[in-house]
Formats: sequence, structure tokens, C-alpha cells
Amino acid sequence: MKFAEFQPGMVFEQGPRHLTEEEIIRFAEAYDPQWFHVNPERAKAGPWKGLIASGWHTCGIAMKMAVEAALEGSESFASPGLDSVKWLKPVRPGDDLFWKGVVKAKRVSNTREGLGILLWSWEVTNQKNETVLELDATSLFDISESMEKDQE
Repeated sequence: MKFAEFQPGMVFEQGPRHLTEEEIIRFAEAYDPQWFHVNPERAKAGPWKGLIASGWHTCGIAMKMAVEAALEGSESFASPGLDSVKWLKPVRPGDDLFWKGVVKAKRVSNTREGLGILLWSWEVTNQKNETVLELDATSLFDISESMEKDQE
């Protein structure tokens, strides 16, 4: 979707995305090797009463869903960061995740020509409709080419 097509209030949805124990462990071994992400037996006796996915894994899945739902084929090229990242419930093996993105605002930069800025909120829920992740994202778009076309 192109930057010009995004409008405040638009809602995007993607999912389900099924998580397996093997995938959770594989991600955690590579990027977040804490015992409650990589050791199912030890995790059973822990505070979560079982293995849980890394929050960073959940964020990565959300990112992929955002690309599939809205950003693929767009002029999006970067993000200056995320605000208010909240992991609200543990994500477990066997969970199905659903992503929702809501456009909050968009604007063209006043200081950098050809830069579009999109502010949106993301929510990831599980199959029980429990919210497991909330965040506010900013996406940057290179709209210089589309601005040149508008000027022609």
C-alpha cells in the first residue's frame, strides 16, 4: 500500500499466525536465551507455569504481519523507533496470534523533503482474544518519487 493511500482511522488485520514450541525455542536460543524461553521442563516450575515466547519474538511476528497486511509494496524504508511497547500476557506454544494496526496520523515532514511519516498503533491478540502485545509505531516513507509525479 502506498503512503498516499493510508488514512487516519484505517484498520488493518492479519492472522492467524500459529506458534509452535520448536519455533519459540529456536528463536530464543538465537536471540533471547533465558530459561523460561528455552527450557520447557524448568519453565513448568517457573512463574509462568510453562514455556513462553520472547516478547521480541512476538514483536518480530507483529512486524511480519504489518508488512503482509499493509507495508509490502509501499515506500516504507525505516522506523525511528517504537513507543509504549507492552507485553501484556505471555505467548505460549500452540497460540494463534492475530495482528491489528490502526492508523493514528500521517503527515509529510516539514524539515525533510520527500519524507512521509505514519503513526499507528498495533495490537496482537491470541486465540482467546486476549491482548498479548500493544505498541505505537512510526513508519517512514520515501515519497519523493510520488511528489515529483504530482509536480509534473
